[in-house]
Amino acid sequence: MSDADQPMYTVRVVAERVGVPTATLRSWSQRYGVGPSHHVPGRHRLYSENDVTVVQRMHALIRDGASPRSAAQMAAESIAPPRGDVEALLSAAFELDLPTLGRLLESHLRHFGVLDTWELVVRPAFAAIVSRQQDEGGCIDVEHALSWAVSRALQRVPLAPSGTTTSIVLACAAGETHVLALEALRAALGERGHGALMLGADVPAWALIDAIGRITVPVTAMLWSHSADTADMDTVRAVSAQAEVVLAGPGWVHVPDVAPGVHVGSLAEALRRWEVSE
Repeated sequence: MSDADQPMYTVRVVAERVGVPTATLRSWSQRYGVGPSHHVPGRHRLYSENDVTVVQRMHALIRDGASPRSAAQMAAESIAPPRGDVEALLSAAFELDLPTLGRLLESHLRHFGVLDTWELVVRPAFAAIVSRQQDEGGCIDVEHALSWAVSRALQRVPLAPSGTTTSIVLACAAGETHVLALEALRAALGERGHGALMLGADVPAWALIDAIGRITVPVTAMLWSHSADTADMDTVRAVSAQAEVVLAGPGWVHVPDVAPGVHVGSLAEALRRWEVSE
């Protein structure tokens, strides 16, 4: 953490520096996520120098006529967050602080992109929560809150431009409900200008085949399986008659031979596949 990101100032000190009441600062933090970006559980929330800069920028924009909501967004975009700040995300997750989770995720996505956010922040945060679950139990609420916040942030990443050819179909295998990794792939593809059709969780083979049949260009279908129970090779063989099939997720690791499908082991590997095929 850089010096500018160190928590240092109380809300009263910041209010005096910015020239607004403490109640206003608390309102901006609660409503718009413009406030202390780091928090140590059990301690008062303290503003860093970067947090103060964002608040000052928001105040100036409001004075110039911007609405508080748009001013908050523009101010937050002006400061890059620490790259890969897992601890801040975990702190907000364990406090079930959805506004802060959203602000941290969207800021990291805006400044560093989907791939870095997924690999450096999201996956390590989930790994830490799973480790805590194994050691101490519980934390299901924390996991679900983080999942919701990540999904919401990823869905805000724009789709590919209108008119872009959609030749990629993303679907979870039948019975599979873990969709977050596919949300990340959709967002990363859109970020790179690739059109992708997201079908989401628990997609029966016949529904996936129907969707492929509605697309007029050659299609690649990405089929996600999180567990061995949903890694269904009958679906792979049926879909492969209509499209190239790429398989992702730990469920396929348990299958000795995934042909005619092709397995990819990470978000980066999946993205390289489409970048190379251009």
